[in-house]
Amino acid sequence: MASTLPQYKEEAFPTASTNSSTSNKTTHSEKHTRHGDLVRDSIIGFADGLTVPFALTAGLSSLGSSRLVILGGLAELFSGSISMGLGAYLAASTEQKHYEVEEERERKEVQECPQAEEEEIYEIFAKYGITRDAAKGVVEVLKEDEENWVKFMMDFELKLEKADTKRAWIEALVMGVSYFLGGLLPMIPYFAFQNVNHALFTSIGITVLILIIFGYFKAIITGTTRKDAVISAGQTLLVGVVAAGASYGIVRGVDSVQPVHT
Repeated sequence: MASTLPQYKEEAFPTASTNSSTSNKTTHSEKHTRHGDLVRDSIIGFADGLTVPFALTAGLSSLGSSRLVILGGLAELFSGSISMGLGAYLAASTEQKHYEVEEERERKEVQECPQAEEEEIYEIFAKYGITRDAAKGVVEVLKEDEENWVKFMMDFELKLEKADTKRAWIEALVMGVSYFLGGLLPMIPYFAFQNVNHALFTSIGITVLILIIFGYFKAIITGTTRKDAVISAGQTLLVGVVAAGASYGIVRGVDSVQPVHT
């Protein structure tokens, strides 16, 4: 009599390679930074600090007084740092308030117009090429939980991200300190040299070098190619040179009309 033992397919028993493959899949982790906002704030703060105070001190140097440049530069540096920091904090707070207002409005719509909101979910899925039949299961699950339904609409319909107000003061601090450091570097020569022209040319040399380095690495951090990073360095340098040249020319022109006695 032929054997009647059950025949099992090979796939029913996972092999070592299968286990290894499964293990590799489960241990996979995507490497994304969670500090994008802080990097953004530091770049904005440093870029503004490097450009604005440099342009101001370059303009004031046309008056021929290092003391005037230092006093004016420090006044702008401190006020600018505080302003940038407060601006970052207020921006984060405003973003949080905006999210709360829109979230409350979306919750009201879900409660009062559920059918219309349901149709909006299907429309969202349709943008990704997902049919109504394929999306129906997800829609039904979302309808069972109002909080998840509202969150889904906030994420995919309004595309709003809930701000972390606990990090607002950190973002403000990063923005302010970055601005201060960026603005302090071009001013160092004015503390070291009595001759304002020597200080100006030294400041220009330092700032040009920093603008090129900063523009290059700013692009590298964001993941661009080396070619794009070189272009970014050139653009950053161009902005700084134009700002400083315009400031110097304007102050020099105003002083020629109504000289300032130092």
